[in-house]
Amino acid sequence: MSKIAFIYPGQGSQKAGMGADFYKNSPIARDIYDKASEALGLDMKALCFEENEKLDLTEYTQAALVTTCLAITETLNDAAKGSSAMPSESGGGLTPAVTAGLSLGEYCAVAAAGGMDVMDAVRLVRKRGILMQNTVPAGVGAMAAILGMTGEAIEQVTDDMAGVTIANYNCPGQIVITGEAKAVEEACDALKAAGAKRAVALNVSGPFHSPMLKEAGSRLAAELEKVELHELAVPYVTNVTAKKVMDIAQTKALLAEQVSMPVRWQQSVETMTADGVDIFIEIGPGRTLAGFMKKINRAVTVYNIAEWADMEKVISACRLD
Repeated sequence: MSKIAFIYPGQGSQKAGMGADFYKNSPIARDIYDKASEALGLDMKALCFEENEKLDLTEYTQAALVTTCLAITETLNDAAKGSSAMPSESGGGLTPAVTAGLSLGEYCAVAAAGGMDVMDAVRLVRKRGILMQNTVPAGVGAMAAILGMTGEAIEQVTDDMAGVTIANYNCPGQIVITGEAKAVEEACDALKAAGAKRAVALNVSGPFHSPMLKEAGSRLAAELEKVELHELAVPYVTNVTAKKVMDIAQTKALLAEQVSMPVRWQQSVETMTADGVDIFIEIGPGRTLAGFMKKINRAVTVYNIAEWADMEKVISACRLD
């Protein structure tokens, strides 16, 4: 019998129009967007559905993505039970054995695993986005994607360099470095000299997942203390250790630490496949995680639910698996 994981993308997957068809077709999705607008004092429909400059700003991006991904998830959960959200013949249940998310996607993973209310996740990532954007002044930090080099090889070069660390272990051949702008630039030159195919500067507003954001993590920890978490219905895999979390008591510390620690996405996927997961459902805009999966493990099946039409196809396909 197949074992399913729900997985959630991180910042960079956002696009104007995301979730609009779910808002149109699903009362559940409409309720989530409308409640998020009220909770944050933002017009989430305008932010997510219309072309605008705010969507790519970290302080807005994170709340927009989590709102969209969880609106899709809640609609999917309802539709898979054969409710009125979709034709009853689509029913049959679609329950993940585990969840995971890349960076801010981990908040979706915790909520989808039953550990956090949807609106608490939305409020927290709004605050997280503001903290991450404002803790380090613009231009002081930087990030770059290093292509064609293993994480171990990159570590050999950067471990002795001050001011630069690995931010993301995305997949074989794609690692992201982070840190002080000058140190990242120097590391890119050193890594290309050491054999990297390319070093691509990323258009981001800060040195995410670097020690430079420890203050943001500390301030986020104070916000996390205000939120009531719940026992997990299923485990999720944390970015910090790439291990399954089964005790919700660990979650607040891990989410606070995650801001300044590397995202171990490749290792997280390997944890899930080693545990027997053979179907991954990427929930949210884009196909970023599906692209990573092709380089991590081609033996598994990956589905995407970004639009309304995707949902019925995935439910039907998973019923056959």
